[in-house]
Amino acid sequence: MPDDSQPDGSNIIVRPARTVRGVVRIPGDKSISHRYAMLAAIAEGTSRFHNFSAARDCASTLDCVAKLGCEWKRLEDGAIEVQGAGMRLKAPSQLLDCGNSGSTMRMLSGILAGQPFSSELCGDQSLSRRPMARVIKPLSEMGAKISSSDGGRPPLKIHGGPLKAIHYKPEVASAQVKSCVLFAGLFAEGETVVDEPLRTRDHGEIALRVFGAEVESVGNASRIAGGQRLRAIEANVAGDLSSAAFFLCTAALFPGSQITLPGILMNPTRARLLDILIQMGLKVSVAHLEEHHGELVGTIEARGAAWKGAVIAGADTAALIDEIPVLAAAAPYSEDGLQVRDAKELRVKESDRIAAVVTNLRKMGAEVEERPDGLRVPGGQRLHGAEVDSFGDHRIAMAFAVAALRAEGETTILGAGAAGVSYPAFFEELETVAAR
Repeated sequence: MPDDSQPDGSNIIVRPARTVRGVVRIPGDKSISHRYAMLAAIAEGTSRFHNFSAARDCASTLDCVAKLGCEWKRLEDGAIEVQGAGMRLKAPSQLLDCGNSGSTMRMLSGILAGQPFSSELCGDQSLSRRPMARVIKPLSEMGAKISSSDGGRPPLKIHGGPLKAIHYKPEVASAQVKSCVLFAGLFAEGETVVDEPLRTRDHGEIALRVFGAEVESVGNASRIAGGQRLRAIEANVAGDLSSAAFFLCTAALFPGSQITLPGILMNPTRARLLDILIQMGLKVSVAHLEEHHGELVGTIEARGAAWKGAVIAGADTAALIDEIPVLAAAAPYSEDGLQVRDAKELRVKESDRIAAVVTNLRKMGAEVEERPDGLRVPGGQRLHGAEVDSFGDHRIAMAFAVAALRAEGETTILGAGAAGVSYPAFFEELETVAAR
């Protein structure tokens, strides 16, 4: 199998399987790993993280905190140690390269806004097209001076300094924006409030509490008082449910299949995925449910059965925004198909994920209707192998590896190395559970 460690130029051939069976240990959650690394940088003392995400995106975060004066190292047991600098970081002597990671750029901006120096965040070609106005607006209201390219796109030049607390009501629900503003709130005078239109992932609030900050959450609103100091922690990062989604959807394609995923993050703001998969017919059970560092962790066992359909809209779309590509790629094999609405956000991810899914499904012979804010994929279809494109997007590359396992004939995924952005070992892991 080709080396998929490089983001571009690596193609992978996926052959059909007759079923899938096995145990997969999913890498540490990306969302938590990002937040832990950033908060460790402004904490007092040395933090240690076990099962820290191996994703290239999280490596970008570690690289940025190192340039801000926080040394980090990988220990012999694979754990990551980050030496905190306290609330005042070191002015960087070079650009802060976020690579492909919008999470790094958006959330780290909140911390940089409160620093008494100027910094510049840049990224790769894909990231340079993605919207950052959603963090520029609240941080500017708090007193930071931020300049950007046309339309609020990277690079971002942040002139930090004293901040004032705000009560912010974002138009679009975004966990990254919420974390950004709450992180900035640590440096603000007064109490900062983020009141979202829909509830999003609360990893930022939980991580802040684990590091010793007081954060109050009621309904869709979270509030934090400025002037709090953080202390270093040691923690184990649970397996990433968004990465587990690819294996859960794989199991759903084959009646009688069985996949076991130990140590998976079961945060209620993420677990809507399991509800939808159960609704669509996947047999799911969760064992060994425990709380670690404020987050629920458990072992998921999935068995394939009749694969039905679903409609994803409104709050469900916000909750499943990362998982929609793989659900859509698997949808032609379902009985009733899939409809996705209110998903305009997918147009401005690493790729236009709506267009990417539609393009690749049609190449594999599927009927699919593209809509401005979503798509409709009829069920009961048979797909054939084809040459599909990752469009440089990790979730598209992995989603179509899943679809390819039930197709007739081999499928070539162009630019499959993009998967390394979130899951470098994905194709090897998928091969271990595919029975032919």
